[in-house]
Amino acid sequence: MTASSPAAPVDVAIVGGGPAGLSAAIALGRSRRPVVVIDAGEPRNAPAAHAHNVFSRDGAAPFELLADSREQARGYGVQLLDDRVAQVARDEDGFTLRTAGGGVVRARRLLLASGLRDVLPDIAGIAHHWGDSVIHCPYCHGWEVRDRAVIVIGTGPHSARQALMFSRLSADVTFIRHDAPVDPELDAAIAALGVRIIEGRVAEARDDTDGTLAAVVLDDGQVIPSGAIAIGPRYEARTELFEQLGGVPEVVPGAGTVIPTDAVGRTPLPDVWAVGNASDATAMVGASAAAGTMAGAQLNVDLLLKEAADARAGAGVA
Repeated sequence: MTASSPAAPVDVAIVGGGPAGLSAAIALGRSRRPVVVIDAGEPRNAPAAHAHNVFSRDGAAPFELLADSREQARGYGVQLLDDRVAQVARDEDGFTLRTAGGGVVRARRLLLASGLRDVLPDIAGIAHHWGDSVIHCPYCHGWEVRDRAVIVIGTGPHSARQALMFSRLSADVTFIRHDAPVDPELDAAIAALGVRIIEGRVAEARDDTDGTLAAVVLDDGQVIPSGAIAIGPRYEARTELFEQLGGVPEVVPGAGTVIPTDAVGRTPLPDVWAVGNASDATAMVGASAAAGTMAGAQLNVDLLLKEAADARAGAGVA
């Protein structure tokens, strides 16, 4: 159910209703904070059929996890607005957010849990199998491709490490250098574990007649059978609102861009927080949820200290 924009200012507006945003909302709701979560319904893990390494819910569908968490958040008075934030600006009380659907939300604090975009390498056939036979995280989806012929395409400086981790899941792992830099130490390690190293570039991923991933084709025409492909996408956090407020995204070498924060989610901008994949590109579902709970708890303390300071000032106490 879609809630209308709240008429009165809320304590915290949360942009993004994934594991991080909803966990923060629940922590704040349980502290009796008026909160609104604004979510466009585009979770990062939407292409995946199942979420893994989630405490007590391993293998659950991502949208099932979100639906359950939304219902739990509502139980603590959290308002959920199915919309997209188009603009944000500071005002005398905090922030004014304007949504694509014409809604207006005013809030004392802003938490950006808007996630990121995975930018896939420009290789024909890769996008078609993304989240199924083309994966990036051995801990999220490696078990599902165990014992297959796994091709690791070197798309960045961490690709050889991917090959190292996938060697635990299959005895048939091939690392194709592609764009990855040479790392003699890691190359020696993966070779010692039975990973085949090919100095070449991938031209395309090729399917079988039934649409199943079958092989990768190199620039020189060599065809290498494959049942799964591991890549390292470039990460682009959704930083548009952060930048509207004057924030500068942080460039993570070899990975992409994120919103800079401290350990509990504070950004360099006053009263602006960020959590989940918006600030940590490598965080899985469980880690994002945990970070969201921590940020929610810290936001509550931040608001309490401000309320205490206002009360002292109102009473004339220095």
